[in-house]
Amino acid sequence: MLTNVEHIGIAVRSLATSDDLFTKLFNAAPYKHEAVEAEGVTTSFFKINQTKIELLEATRPDSAIAKFIEKKGEGIHHIAFEVADIEAEMERLKAEGFTLLNDIPKRGADNKLVCFLHPKGTNGVLVELCQEIR
Repeated sequence: MLTNVEHIGIAVRSLATSDDLFTKLFNAAPYKHEAVEAEGVTTSFFKINQTKIELLEATRPDSAIAKFIEKKGEGIHHIAFEVADIEAEMERLKAEGFTLLNDIPKRGADNKLVCFLHPKGTNGVLVELCQEIR
């Protein structure tokens, strides 16, 4: 079961430039920077009350973020929902007819296991499932 919005991911060309912009916008600095080598990204996280914003900068030209920016430009990349049991939720959604982009949860940023749903089955929105690694 999806419990709440975990974060909103925004693809950016430059974390340095975007960190400055969002620091001014939110009047708060990012609380964390993290590289996710397997995905070819570096991330920056902001938190406003219970809402998290993840900025994603590509570190390789073949990464999903680099391809997204090349095709669509900077902007909202995905919305992530927290789940209590990611494997059970993946099975439930697969049974409901959704297409998963990975068969098993992957390690993501911010101490999470993650799985993405194909946007063709979610009205063009890339949906991420997140479970805190215990």
